[in-house]
Amino acid sequence: MIKQGVSQTRENLQNLENLQKDLIGLANKEKAKLLAGFFKTGPGQYGEGDVFIGVVVPDERMIAKKYCDLSFADTIKLLHSKEHEFRVTALFILMQKYSRGTLLERKKIVDLYLSNTKWINNWDLIDLSANKILGHAIFNKFFSDINSETLTKLVKSNSLWERRMAIIATGAFIVEGQHKETFRIAKILLKDKHDLIHKAVGWMLREVGKRCGRDIEIKFLERHHKTMPRTMLRYSLEHFSEVEKKRYM
Repeated sequence: MIKQGVSQTRENLQNLENLQKDLIGLANKEKAKLLAGFFKTGPGQYGEGDVFIGVVVPDERMIAKKYCDLSFADTIKLLHSKEHEFRVTALFILMQKYSRGTLLERKKIVDLYLSNTKWINNWDLIDLSANKILGHAIFNKFFSDINSETLTKLVKSNSLWERRMAIIATGAFIVEGQHKETFRIAKILLKDKHDLIHKAVGWMLREVGKRCGRDIEIKFLERHHKTMPRTMLRYSLEHFSEVEKKRYM
């Protein structure tokens, strides 16, 4: 049994090392420079200190699929990497595990997700995963301790990323034609100061209009458009006519 355990540990380590080598093999210095600029990694910017090696999302998905059986422990190690693309790949793996997992496995993944928000620390990381893992679990009421109150705690956090996570997670409700949770979180964020929150809320409001009905989105806009941050309003109006946009703006 001991030998089998040691063998399994070595195999897991090798899988993680091979995954990292595969990502590094796809790295591109020019793309890395572009990505570092796009995700605002300079001093004082929201992504300050983030490290890019220049791997694109389709390749990250491919690697995640190849290593979808990576252990939970090694997946979290990958999530704790300084390299942005490593963290993206770790989230893709968690999403795959969640989608095919048992209820017990899904609970473990949601708990891991919430206990590792420190490393889910840029808008793309949140946007690809928050609704698929956290939002999905809350909408389906899988776990009594993972519920709307979880989003309330996140939306009131001092962390920009946790606040964005809260509003993006409501995308799981919107896909099912429900808007109330999005509106609830959006109202809390109306006075938020950060541009990335304004964009995220505007995006989710726009999705409400697309999936739940424009009349429902309009009800929110009629009540709040005068006090909404302009970026938030502008994003929410992208599918409106120019005449309608001018009226609200």
